[in-house]
Amino acid sequence: MVRRNAALFVTISVLSGFGGSAMALVAGIWILDLTGSSGLAALAGLCVYAPTLAGPWLGALVDRLPRRGLLITTNLTLAAVLPTLLAVHGPAQLWLLFTVCAVYGVAYVVVDAGESAILPAALSPAELGHVNGWRSSAQEGVKLVAPLAGAGLYAWQGGHLVALLAAVLPLLVAVGYAALRLTPTPSASARRRGVVRAGLAVLTGSASIRRTVGLAATAIGMQALTTAAGYEIVTVELGLPATFLGVLLSAQGAGSVAGGLVVGRLITRFSPTTVAVVGTALFAASCLGRCVPWWPAVLAASVVAGVGLPWTLVAAVTAVQMHSPDDLLGRASATANTIMFGPIALATPLGAAAVLLGARPPLVLAAVVCLTAAVAVGRRSRPGRPRSGRAGTRSPQPAPTGA
Repeated sequence: MVRRNAALFVTISVLSGFGGSAMALVAGIWILDLTGSSGLAALAGLCVYAPTLAGPWLGALVDRLPRRGLLITTNLTLAAVLPTLLAVHGPAQLWLLFTVCAVYGVAYVVVDAGESAILPAALSPAELGHVNGWRSSAQEGVKLVAPLAGAGLYAWQGGHLVALLAAVLPLLVAVGYAALRLTPTPSASARRRGVVRAGLAVLTGSASIRRTVGLAATAIGMQALTTAAGYEIVTVELGLPATFLGVLLSAQGAGSVAGGLVVGRLITRFSPTTVAVVGTALFAASCLGRCVPWWPAVLAASVVAGVGLPWTLVAAVTAVQMHSPDDLLGRASATANTIMFGPIALATPLGAAAVLLGARPPLVLAAVVCLTAAVAVGRRSRPGRPRSGRAGTRSPQPAPTGA
């Protein structure tokens, strides 16, 4: 059963990742073609990202409704909404594109929380890290080809064909969820705590969750801080065309695929906290590597970043799944996602402003912040130190020690 469920989860990740990545790019291109405005095209990404901030409340739905049914319904809703884009023929129908992007954003939050909550009912604790790593590799691998496929289809036949093909994929995903074999879990107990407080209580009550989510938020936030610096390094410091960024993104994607294949084994052998510390340190090293005025070093740094960032994220997701009570797992996962990805909203404009001082200061700052966080967490989680209590954690499981 475990292998069957693992294969289904990886297949689901490929299908949903392909459709989402293709539509995310095509929506922006479509809006740009209709309006000629780069600003409006960028708003498509904002519509997809904004629902993340409502993660704790959307995660509560996962805890209050049947999880498999919610995941299936969410994907069927996507499949029903996407064909409405066939009505887009000019700027007057622009609102349809923004609406679909917003629906995608809500679906991402619900599906992320729902999958995190349903995984422990489909897999043994020892398999969680492995499958999370495989899912990460699958998603990163899809990101290497889906945008190109979406752009090619758009150039060939326009956005209508892409929308129709993207509508088929959620139907297949819904079938995948229906085919999962789940172990029955105890009925959820009535929780009187507020939605946000309940999720935060789980995250702060476990040292493993608290440390891994904090490290993931730090690394992801610092990646956003250095986005503008990446453009500056390529075009100004190295004097290369902006298209070289595509090479760097592909290198980072390759690193993510490779890192995702081994991260589960590392989590099982060591602990989520240890893997998160190493991943954060690797991302710090990649920031320093990008400061070297030599393109092979920048390329190698992109590969290292591709390994380090998924390690921090997979470690955090796995820690939440292992150490959260089942009836709060949905909101704990969604709250964790808000904490991990929320810093992007602040760090991105700060990085754009900081690059006025040059490309290297934001990169060095990001490296210092990540190394400081990694060292601080690494010292606190050394073997032999007393562990903080885990209020509200799940019943004892064969989880890795030292978490």
